Amino acid sequence: MSVHTWAKEYLQRGMEAAGTEGYEPALALRALLSAVVEASKGYRSPADLAQELQFLADNLDDDRDYSFMRP
Repeated sequence: MSVHTWAKEYLQRGMEAAGTEGYEPALALRALLSAVVEASKGYRSPADLAQELQFLADNLDDDRDYSFMRP
């Protein structure tokens, strides 16, 4: 199992637990993101973390057509 598969499965279990507690999905995800960013500060520089978050934010649109992907 890859670390990305593990993370997705772990997140799914966490979201199910949050739902059981009555938390709205968007609120639970926001809290998880905040906790992950806070924990990441102990392993990565703020600039590195900000760069990755910006990359992820810039690539949220699954339907976006990137010029380097065109045949």
